[in-house]
Amino acid sequence: MSQTTTIPQQRAITATDSSICSHGLRAVFVALALMILVEPSLAQPGQGVTIPNFWNPRSRGERVEAPQTGRAVRFLTDDEFPPLHFAGPDGTPTGFSVELARLVCERLSITCTVQARRFDTLLDALAERQGDVVAAAIPLTATLRSRFLATRPYFRWPARFVARTEKGLPPPSAEALAGKAVGVITGSAHAAYLKAFFPKALGREFTDLAAAEGALKRGETDYVFADGLNLALWVGGTESEGCCALIGGDYLENRYFGEGIGFVTRPEDAALSRALDDALQRIWDEGKYTELYLRFFPVSPF
Repeated sequence: MSQTTTIPQQRAITATDSSICSHGLRAVFVALALMILVEPSLAQPGQGVTIPNFWNPRSRGERVEAPQTGRAVRFLTDDEFPPLHFAGPDGTPTGFSVELARLVCERLSITCTVQARRFDTLLDALAERQGDVVAAAIPLTATLRSRFLATRPYFRWPARFVARTEKGLPPPSAEALAGKAVGVITGSAHAAYLKAFFPKALGREFTDLAAAEGALKRGETDYVFADGLNLALWVGGTESEGCCALIGGDYLENRYFGEGIGFVTRPEDAALSRALDDALQRIWDEGKYTELYLRFFPVSPF
């Protein structure tokens, strides 16, 4: 599980689900995000938001300066994956990853540009020197690392359990889930993790998350175990009708749920990558990461 801090919520835009987001839901997320960007008063304080901490305080060292190239550092992103990256009211790229990139540039005192491209072209554009850094939700994998450098993760997709609130169910554990019906998506990492670590649970498989959530809302299962971003959005929205809540902690095992996402650079730009890493650490230390997180995640998946 991640090291987290829970603090009161201040200003939120909207949360989104992860890569299994449907086209229709994504359009709704964009609309909500744009509404709050235009009118911040629409974002109301909530119960509290858990802030993930991906940085090791022992890794701090001397400040790393960005290499001076005599030109702006070009960030590449996509504009269709809120809240991490999407088009703002004027078409300018924004979102958690994009605004974090801008904070990094400010921290390093360098000039940067941000250009939106189609998601599936980002890494090729980086390799072809059409940009210097990718700031998008591209999972950090061994395959990616064989071609590029990447900073430490600045965001990850936790797995979470959600349960019906009126049943008074216990937080998940191997014994607590014995004999309990747990909804999972067929063939997902979550289904595999449930089978491996909660062997006494009665896994019930569904073709998609909406079906699993619907079954939980009708009382046909006791829990759902799935992507935390999706579940946070669902329990914080109107579709759940207040039936359910996140329960227990987050699960971040790399082997099942990946390393997360970081800023990606070319191998020859190692000095830039180190500077980005250092700036991310210092942005966390200064509390600016927390401020930014609160803008974009009204219900934290952690």
